[in-house]
Amino acid sequence: MARGHLHKFGGSSLADADCYRRVAHILLTHGNSDDLVVVSAAGKTTNFLYKLLSLRDSGQLWQEELQVLISYQQTLIEQLLSNEQARDLRERLSTDRAQLVSLLSLEQHNDYQLNQVVSFGERWSARLMAALLRETGVAATHVDACSILVADEGSVPNILVQESRDKVQALLALHPQERLVITGFICANRHGDTLLLGRNGSDFSATLIASLADIERVTIWTDVEGVFNADPNKINDAKLLKSMSLAEADRLARLGSPVLHSRTLQPLFNTDVSLAVRSSYASHTDFTLIAPLSSSASAPVVTNLNEVVLFSFKLNSDIAPLLTILDEAGLTPLAYWELAQHKFELAFTLESQKQVQALLVKHGEQWAIDELAIQTDLGLVALVSADAHHFRRSFARLLSRDAKPIYQDSLSLVTLVPQAQVSLLTQKVHRRCAGPRMRIGVLLLGVGNIGEAWVDLFKRASQTLDRELEASVELIGVVGSQKALISNDGIRLNHWQQDYQAHATDWDYDSLFEQLAQLSCDEIVALDISASATLTLQYPELFARGIHVVSANKLAGSGPLPFYRELKQQLSNRRLFWRYNASCGAGLPIQHALNDLRNSGDTIEAVGGIFSGTLCWLFENYDGSKPFSELVLEARGLGITEPDPRDDLSGRDMQRKLLILAREIGLAVELDDIMLNSLVPKALAELSLDDFLPRISELDDDLLQQYAAAAEQNKVLRYVASLDKVEGKLQAEVGLQWVDNNHPYANLTPGDNVFVIRSAFYQGNPLIIRGPGAGREVTAAAVQSDLVHICKDLLQE
Repeated sequence: MARGHLHKFGGSSLADADCYRRVAHILLTHGNSDDLVVVSAAGKTTNFLYKLLSLRDSGQLWQEELQVLISYQQTLIEQLLSNEQARDLRERLSTDRAQLVSLLSLEQHNDYQLNQVVSFGERWSARLMAALLRETGVAATHVDACSILVADEGSVPNILVQESRDKVQALLALHPQERLVITGFICANRHGDTLLLGRNGSDFSATLIASLADIERVTIWTDVEGVFNADPNKINDAKLLKSMSLAEADRLARLGSPVLHSRTLQPLFNTDVSLAVRSSYASHTDFTLIAPLSSSASAPVVTNLNEVVLFSFKLNSDIAPLLTILDEAGLTPLAYWELAQHKFELAFTLESQKQVQALLVKHGEQWAIDELAIQTDLGLVALVSADAHHFRRSFARLLSRDAKPIYQDSLSLVTLVPQAQVSLLTQKVHRRCAGPRMRIGVLLLGVGNIGEAWVDLFKRASQTLDRELEASVELIGVVGSQKALISNDGIRLNHWQQDYQAHATDWDYDSLFEQLAQLSCDEIVALDISASATLTLQYPELFARGIHVVSANKLAGSGPLPFYRELKQQLSNRRLFWRYNASCGAGLPIQHALNDLRNSGDTIEAVGGIFSGTLCWLFENYDGSKPFSELVLEARGLGITEPDPRDDLSGRDMQRKLLILAREIGLAVELDDIMLNSLVPKALAELSLDDFLPRISELDDDLLQQYAAAAEQNKVLRYVASLDKVEGKLQAEVGLQWVDNNHPYANLTPGDNVFVIRSAFYQGNPLIIRGPGAGREVTAAAVQSDLVHICKDLLQE
């Protein structure tokens, strides 16, 4: 049976006796009796060994420094082991000291002898950790990796996989149910000479041995909790990633991750081995798991390099063969750009500069490389994600004119900028693309037909909206006239009606505001699709609590001027938004058009139209062949009018809409400044509905007379709202008008609204907007449009 786990501990995890004890505790509490363990040299031991070589090479005394190093190892032994265990390791350390003295005293030395000197740190760590585990009563043996990892020599040793696999499997068979503590960083050639695996060699040892031993998981225990979505030393709100795909991790490693290294990850490809990155100082905390076969995208990660080298040159052929040569040499560019006139730019790490330059010079004649130039004053900023393409637009918005165009592959977006801009751009990209997504809560006030239609629309649009906004927009509350359902976890869009019926509770404004204050939302937008005057009076409180509002309810926009001005003042005092396009014309973009004209420098001179779908339907169908009252009752039966038809026939609704438009173009007017000519006689206006309906025929005679008189002049009856500025004076009126048969008001689809705008730019040929001005779907669409506009405003920097 394959062993399940390999643990790797770096030098920082083995810096002193307490660290060793901590590691032993981790192995006993997070592992099994047959786990493999790979260790680096303790603390700065490897650096110390290189220092000894440097002192020897420069002719300086090294003996005293060697004694410091030996004393450090002796102290670890004494602090961690009992007499019997300590005696054995002291004897081995004494032998090692003599061997080091011999090696360092040689006048001539070869690379194998230098490697032998540097490798002592790992051997000491493996011996000491195995002895400490035995001290706790578990079976443990130290293993020199030179006995199991065989390699051909090169600039970096090339592991002979099958030979090494056979040796590893044989070792495992000899030590069942025993922890094996293996040296990292080193291997051997076929003659047994020590070879060094180079930078980050111990991590590479761990994943390599895991792949050869068919281990299920490797855990690299280090001094950080895992992989973060940005460098936590540079970005204060960087977040730990709980998972990543191997492909994402590899791309991140190639682009400068301080935690991951591409060479470490290579043995994991085409295996089932997963890799965990955990903190040996906080083994109880969350960590990052890298799954080789994972196809899911993790959260985006932002990384940077403060220094890169950019090679630019001309190439009179396809660059693909050259990229292949670079890749085979282990010099895959970080990013590259194809410019005009066969010019290319390739970015590399600074440490690769000499190798790349030598390779380009070597193949310069073969590939006709010309005008080779090198630039070293740039840094790199990159975003890594399997969904990188979703972030391109946001990333691009942040680039200065000095930045290179974005290089994009399947897993990353990369740019180069002057080194002075690296830190700031990294912070901006993290905040925009990888930082916490803004959570915008939506509170639905009104659960009638339009509310249902809006939820259906929102359900269809929410995923696309979240992706385009790069934010989370969630329905967090549904409020009816008597019951309310508020949930910090969000309302289930597919089951909102059932949940509302089952869990909604009685409410008042104090309790509602208290619940809203406890929600973990960055912003809240309330959608008022009621016709409640009481709710309108709560707008100042909504604004005072930082809640944005979308209104289909027209009462606030047409309320008393002091109240309206107070609302506008609250908005200007804070970064708050109130949109109410749905209150006039439903989904028709009348307010958008008026605002665009004013923003363009135009002057609005007149606004008029038919703003009531009900009155449009009535007068488009009224031809005198049947009494007007009969047509009204027919419309009432079809649900076209309000339950009390006088709410439509009075013209009060159109009067309020005209007031909203008047204020939208900057006029300080009150409702009473708009003359209202109601279709309902005063004698019928104050009656109850039950008393009114039997007397509704009293409307007929006057309307029939007007219809006939208008027809004689080739005109038709229409109920019209009009606002005009004549010689600087405002004339505003709502009432019945006779209009020509070819007038924009004359030939509408029954139920339409039409708006006619005359301005300095639109004189003889006015701007006309017409279409459905009522209906649950178009009104819900207007509410959704306003919501999206507010969300976009909130997300702008």
